Amino acid sequence: MRKVRFLILFICLFAWGFPSFGQTTKKIEYESDRTIKNEEKYPGALILSKVQDQVHFTHEGIEVWCDQAIHYAQENFFKAYGNVRMEQGDTISMTSKYAEYNGTTQFAFASGNVNMRNPQTSLQTDTLFFDRQKQQAYYRSGGTVRDSASVLKSRIGRYYLNDEKYSFASEVVITNPEYVLTSSQLDFYSETGHAYMYGPSTITSEESVIYAERGFYDTRGDTGYFVKNSRIDYKNRILEGDSLYFNRNTNFASATNNIKVTDTINKSVIRGHYAEVFREKDSVFITKRAVAIALQEKDSVYIHSDTLMVTGKIDNRIIRGFYDVRLYKSNMSGKSDSIHVRESTGLTQMLGNPVIWSGENQLTGDTIHLINKPNSEELDSLKVFDNAFMIQKDSIGGYNQIKGKEMYGLFADNELYEVNLIKNTETLYYMRNDPGELIGINKTLSSSIQILLEDQEVQEIYYLKQIDGTLYPEQDLPPNARELKGFNWRGDEKLNSVDDLFAGEPPYELVKIKGIPLPEEDEEFFEERTDGEAPLLNEKSRLRPEDLRERAQDTLPGAQRDSLRQVIEKPRDTTRTGSDSIPPEFRELQDTINSNTVKDTLSKKQDSLSRREELLTEQQ
Repeated sequence: MRKVRFLILFICLFAWGFPSFGQTTKKIEYESDRTIKNEEKYPGALILSKVQDQVHFTHEGIEVWCDQAIHYAQENFFKAYGNVRMEQGDTISMTSKYAEYNGTTQFAFASGNVNMRNPQTSLQTDTLFFDRQKQQAYYRSGGTVRDSASVLKSRIGRYYLNDEKYSFASEVVITNPEYVLTSSQLDFYSETGHAYMYGPSTITSEESVIYAERGFYDTRGDTGYFVKNSRIDYKNRILEGDSLYFNRNTNFASATNNIKVTDTINKSVIRGHYAEVFREKDSVFITKRAVAIALQEKDSVYIHSDTLMVTGKIDNRIIRGFYDVRLYKSNMSGKSDSIHVRESTGLTQMLGNPVIWSGENQLTGDTIHLINKPNSEELDSLKVFDNAFMIQKDSIGGYNQIKGKEMYGLFADNELYEVNLIKNTETLYYMRNDPGELIGINKTLSSSIQILLEDQEVQEIYYLKQIDGTLYPEQDLPPNARELKGFNWRGDEKLNSVDDLFAGEPPYELVKIKGIPLPEEDEEFFEERTDGEAPLLNEKSRLRPEDLRERAQDTLPGAQRDSLRQVIEKPRDTTRTGSDSIPPEFRELQDTINSNTVKDTLSKKQDSLSRREELLTEQQ
């Protein structure tokens, strides 16, 4: 009796425990117009087929429709054939020629003209894996994603349903009416149209080419943010910087930190740490230790100021500098409050307290003009307007000084060789003999003066018209009389090297740029199953476990191995045999269904004849 009670108790515990275990895996439910069996070909399976309505499966929020199916109820698994449609809620729908679904692991596979859609995008591929527990879909045989603005193609792709994110790998191509974007790795958010690029990426349009090794692009708003070796190539200008912002709608770009703007036509470079480029206006604004460099074969010219602006078309570039302008080349340097350079005429205007040092000569005035030769970058002449003053430090002591209302100078091989002063000119000059001994100090007034220089030093002075001069012995001219009115020696400000362009300025601290971090490492889509976990694939699946191994390329059995270029430029022919077509077993299934349909029809006809004979017999 105890044994019987123990047996009954054991049966009750097992019976109670089994349903609680079964709750973790719900059985697949189905509806079908016709249900048949063929134990010889499909042992343990139900063969379901459409007569008027498609076969219909439901399982934990997913619905599947198809024309025919093989359903293994015991394994909780089915294969679906012909006009397959799969829906998950109101967010995801998928169509294909073939699909299979494992209810135990909620793992699905589809092939043959696969088209998966969400409210914003559609994905087309020939083979697709779908893990409902992870809520992720994956392909590795080339896929095409379409949204309202662009078409995205890649060899390998992964879709995260919860985040509405596509993760593309293996040379991604986005085609938009305005541009083509290529990248080695890219994440795309279907709800917003935002794309994050990881690795070498290029955006090519008619007006520009953008390159970056990490960046963000709004494919619908046409704005972008790029970091790490980023640059924008226009038709005549290249913009580089640690961080770039781009707006295609307004043809505007800005850059931050370590900026370089190269004018490829006029062979000039502008550097700084913040810049703005307006393509339609063909203008550049740059600040934060801004410096413009005119690249010349023999001697480049550097212009530094707080702010630099470059405007105008290629053949009429204008450079403007504001606030503490500094100019340097090997044999000349200068300073002013602002500067205006018109490249087409070769005219450089220095405005606001300007000064130029040419060799040992200092030239000042209210305004200074430098003129280049028309067909070269060499200096041709200079003009100093109002309060022109030229000072040269004497070899032993004192200063040679020449002043007038206006000054005109001539250059040869970029060196000043002649200076002419006009209107109310004055000179104070230390006269020396050949051994270099001081003879006296000459003070002279005249209508105009001509000065000839050699190796940047004064060799001869000619006084023209209305000359009134006196040679004073050194002891007869007190120190306070040895400076002409307006004398202002600024030799301590002279620039002697390129580094002096930034002399006296505090070190610049770069702005901290918010970068774009690399995506977090996600587990592999086909992660290994631990002991006790059901395998992703049912043993009746057309796939084998080795088909789930991660590979650089799609290697499903029989898959057509197109090159990347073919996948990008030409959609795969899904009518061919192999993994992208309906399996051969579908024909056997159809033969079985057709055979049973004929048998059913003959059987029904025979039943009808038999019943008719019975009725006739009863009537007799």
